[in-house]
Amino acid sequence: MKNTVRNLILALICFATAVSVASAATQTGSQGGSLLLTLFIGFFALIVVFQLVPACILFVGMVKGLFSREQKSEEKQSHI
Repeated sequence: MKNTVRNLILALICFATAVSVASAATQTGSQGGSLLLTLFIGFFALIVVFQLVPACILFVGMVKGLFSREQKSEEKQSHI
């Protein structure tokens, strides 16, 4: 049983290696992206970063609020 599993894993690794080499060989070369494509991707990366900063600040504030000790102020209310 151990030999069967070991041989199966070995065959799977060999097959995956052969497939990756074959797919790499079919590529025609590295063609760089245009300047517009780089600017497009960079613009959306900036949007993600600028949305991530306030989200992290809010998350830290929420965690501080959850785990901080509450100072309970007892207010006596008078009933009329």
